[in-house]
Amino acid sequence: MEYITAVEAAEKWGVTLRQVQRLLAENRIEGANKYYRSWMIPSDAEKPGDPRQEKKMPSKSLVSDLAEIINATVLPMPYENPTAILDNLTEERLRLPIEGELAYLRGDFELTKRCYHKTEGDKASRLRTCSIAIAAAISMGDYPFYLEVEYFLKGIVKTNTDNELSVFAELCLSNAYTGAIAPSMVPEWLKNGDFTLLSPNMKPDAVYKRIKYFQCLGKYESMLAAAETALELCCPAPGITIHCIYFKIMCAAAYSALKRGDEAKRWLREAMKIALPHGFITPFAESATAFGGLLEQLIQQEYPAYYDAVISQWKHTFTNWLAFHNRFTKDNVTLILSLRDYHMAQLAAQGIPNAEIAEIFHISVGRLKIIMHEIYGKLYVNSRKELAHYIL
Repeated sequence: MEYITAVEAAEKWGVTLRQVQRLLAENRIEGANKYYRSWMIPSDAEKPGDPRQEKKMPSKSLVSDLAEIINATVLPMPYENPTAILDNLTEERLRLPIEGELAYLRGDFELTKRCYHKTEGDKASRLRTCSIAIAAAISMGDYPFYLEVEYFLKGIVKTNTDNELSVFAELCLSNAYTGAIAPSMVPEWLKNGDFTLLSPNMKPDAVYKRIKYFQCLGKYESMLAAAETALELCCPAPGITIHCIYFKIMCAAAYSALKRGDEAKRWLREAMKIALPHGFITPFAESATAFGGLLEQLIQQEYPAYYDAVISQWKHTFTNWLAFHNRFTKDNVTLILSLRDYHMAQLAAQGIPNAEIAEIFHISVGRLKIIMHEIYGKLYVNSRKELAHYIL
């Protein structure tokens, strides 16, 4: 190998001798060796770059990281053994959202909660897990856990205004708004079905939340149309996805509300056939109330081995839902009610007669009674005494 001196290297690279000497002192010239007081530099050595001018490789953005996790975790689960999907997810950050969903479907809400907590320090994985974590908080009646997830999501919304991250965080929060029957808190883009800021793999969850929004409003025809369309567009075959199970149950719930019992039974049977053999009892336990006894009847007839598990969880979950709903409503009453309705509710809760309240708002007593009935419906109360619990 041929060598050159430091002076020759300075001339070759067009720099000062002082710069070459500094590079040699920092051991930044590959292959250079010192002999006594002189340095010998390989003749083909290249001038080291200035670290101050070298650009750092850009780190992966949270938006792209979240998209990668979603793309890797929305694949259909094997029909014969849904849990086998975990075999293909070697990274824990990818496994945790799926483990949380599987645990939720089987009624192990504490495991879902633990999966959420294990995502500490990994924002993308935590975001992916938030929606199912909120569902678990509602099913457990664990309001402090919900507040923990809410705090994280609202922080994302606050620091990422009007981009995909804030929209996804709002989508997760909508799980609480529809779950607690507070449709007025659902973001406008979801109410209007504007999913332009969501990637394709995020849209099935947005469609499901919008179906739940229609259910909260009692718009059962719209609910049914959205659910049936979702089944056509969002459910791949073969395989199982959590959304396809819920889309079928939403179709059944809409038909049941529309007094079309045969169609409701058909969709329930399809959902049960997919879910119950794998122990996925939660979708039925949390929706049993909407079917007025129809669901219990079908399970007892066709899947009697799961009857006790579903009904037991339904009773437990419904009690927890009431506790969650009451706390959520009390904390968010000014968001659930319009300003005018809130002022009317305040007066009613204070015991002011209807005639006086009607006169204050320049409406008839009959019109006031209609409005108060709507307020009671939004808050799930039946009397002024119960209303005072939230308002005063």
